[in-house]
Amino acid sequence: MPVIVAGQLAALGEKVLGAPLPIGIRAWDGSTAGPMNGPVLVVRSRDALRRLVWAPGELGLARAYVSGELDVEGDLTEGLARIWALVRRGTTKRPKIGEVLRAAWNLRLFGPNPEPPAEEARLNGRRHTKQRDRDAISHHYDLSNAFYELVLDPSMAYSCAYFTDETDDLETAQRNKLDLVCRKLGLEPGMRLLDVGCGWGSMIIHAAKHYGVHAVGVTISAQQREHIARRISEEGVTAEVRLQDYREITGDGFDAISTIEMGEHVGEENYPEYAATLHRLLKPEGRLLLQQMSRGANAPGGGAFIESYVAPDMHMRPVSRTLSHLEGAGLEIRDVQSLREHYVWTVRAWAETLERRWDEVVALVGEGQARVWRLYLAGGALTFEEGRMGVDQILAVRATVSGRSGMPRTRRELVSR
Repeated sequence: MPVIVAGQLAALGEKVLGAPLPIGIRAWDGSTAGPMNGPVLVVRSRDALRRLVWAPGELGLARAYVSGELDVEGDLTEGLARIWALVRRGTTKRPKIGEVLRAAWNLRLFGPNPEPPAEEARLNGRRHTKQRDRDAISHHYDLSNAFYELVLDPSMAYSCAYFTDETDDLETAQRNKLDLVCRKLGLEPGMRLLDVGCGWGSMIIHAAKHYGVHAVGVTISAQQREHIARRISEEGVTAEVRLQDYREITGDGFDAISTIEMGEHVGEENYPEYAATLHRLLKPEGRLLLQQMSRGANAPGGGAFIESYVAPDMHMRPVSRTLSHLEGAGLEIRDVQSLREHYVWTVRAWAETLERRWDEVVALVGEGQARVWRLYLAGGALTFEEGRMGVDQILAVRATVSGRSGMPRTRRELVSR
């Protein structure tokens, strides 16, 4: 039988892209097609293509990659960039159904839909109920504290860092970010700080240790709470951590609230309640610092891969809509700072660590989960680099009834100490 699989795939791919293939292809029968001097797509079995027949597009590709039936030799990010460049120019088109069926028949692709990889999220119930939110958070954040300790910096900050100098390493940049948040919030010794969605405690530990505040963190991840409680005990800081949903936080009178890349998990329908809760918990003249990812109005979710394997039920929106929600809750917007490029540098630092410690990661969480993260970080860096996603720090204040904000006169005073 002649070796033709790669050629048939290349012909179909060029019909879809409307241009020559930007990457090479190597198929399970040994055949090759396209340019072989850069990234090469390796199709290891028919099941990789069967997944695309049953789930065309991003989800089918993700399932094939995570299962190991599809791979990339060379730079994964470069391969994704070359393909996306054609998609962005609008050259993709749907091939005729007859062409697809003929190719599927010739390649013997008709057959049952392969089971999704075990790493795919399987959630039940209505979106953004308390139980489903706990399950969604657990799917990603309870992967393993030890895993995140391998990939993140020592502070365990899992959010966009702030690189003030080209020589900054990730640990320095994360400390810069935490300091920037504390300065914008105007933290002083004795203040009460609430951190909603506190991750592994980087914000509350930093604020308590370096700014003398009493810090309270809330999370719905049991593993995160366990990690933070241990850190608080070891470092002897004035802080506490609660296993609590934001809808369950009682009391008020916090001097400042931080919520760093938590709002993406709230959902559009629940965001007004989230914003109103933040407003209620602040005392008059109290400040809110919200750091959150954004996406264009045409693609508000995380995408099929992110929502199926990384952050189920994630919802991102244009930053203007987030500002509208906050204003609708009675908060006054005082400052918005984009950190988009900083996320490119942050994600690339995580990706470099993942590759350097690949064998340790695989031993800890398995190859499928390691592949999820390789694809997640490669795609994430590219998405921020090309401006398809952003991240912003939004500073707001709960003004008094008479309109006092307690804010400094100038932005320079706001960010300097």
